[in-house]
Amino acid sequence: MRNKILWSDETKIELFGVNARRHVWRKPGTAHHEANTIPTVKHGGGSIMLWGCFSAAGTGRLVRIEGKMNAAMYRDILDKNLLQSALDLRLGRRFIFQQDNDPKHTAKISKQWLQDHSVNVLEWPSQSPDLNPIEHLWRDLKMAVHRRLPSNLMEKRFSHGHNGVFCVEFRGKRLI
Repeated sequence: MRNKILWSDETKIELFGVNARRHVWRKPGTAHHEANTIPTVKHGGGSIMLWGCFSAAGTGRLVRIEGKMNAAMYRDILDKNLLQSALDLRLGRRFIFQQDNDPKHTAKISKQWLQDHSVNVLEWPSQSPDLNPIEHLWRDLKMAVHRRLPSNLMEKRFSHGHNGVFCVEFRGKRLI
């Protein structure tokens, strides 16, 4: 059964470091010395949101999410990528789909799409991302992205800005 599960999730990749509050210890009167400042990224250009999936057979589709995802966007992602990923990974029609209990995943239109396409959904406990093996894949992907050391966001758009398609060498294959 485990070989028939298609694991999925979304992740946010910080492009220029970590999205957290940082503290700088300094002596009084040295606030503006270069050694005591931390560069920032303006206008929301510091991260990329992704949806992806994988199974024991390999990685499925990886999709860049533009803006804030809602249930309609999630349904569109499923429509364009879920069944194709299962087909590409040769999981057959009776695969089991895993998603967490995010409200956009449990929304009526998302549930209806899954039902209309006869997708079996794995029951999933609330607040348990640590149980999803895709978290390990996300960690590896983030490490691969950060090894590229981009100089700006356009460089991070991954391969000449082909409609925001994500492209990076990862685990021996190019992710598109």
